[in-house]
Amino acid sequence: MANVIFYEKPGCGGNARQKALLVASGHVLDVRNLLTEPWTAPRLRQFLEGKPLREWFNATSPRLKSGEIEPDQLTPETALAMMLEDPLLIRRPLMQVGDRREAGFDQVKVDAWIGLRRTKAPVQDTCLKEHSSAHVRKCRSAAEV
Repeated sequence: MANVIFYEKPGCGGNARQKALLVASGHVLDVRNLLTEPWTAPRLRQFLEGKPLREWFNATSPRLKSGEIEPDQLTPETALAMMLEDPLLIRRPLMQVGDRREAGFDQVKVDAWIGLRRTKAPVQDTCLKEHSSAHVRKCRSAAEV
């Protein structure tokens, strides 16, 4: 069992599935609002270290999808400044256990890190709006406890 600080976008269906899986796996969550957390660039960067800059961003953000923001054209400093100004750009969830911090929810990596119970379908860090209604029902039932 791990104590997980879980930064989410309130109301996000994907984050709800991730939290359900973590709780079903025996972890204790300290859920916090990603959008209202008082981030600083150094603190936020701790969650993003080691990832390609493109993976720092929430791929379903309208600003990315429209092409307004092209992560491959940004410096890390510019990307962080944009995320501090618009937290919806941050890939979520952000999770912390002890001194380790991660951005996004790769079920295989989270399982290797803190352990997860098996699910019928993978629980990912994609937005429910990106999937068909049949796939959404399948994903929801997979994480149900």
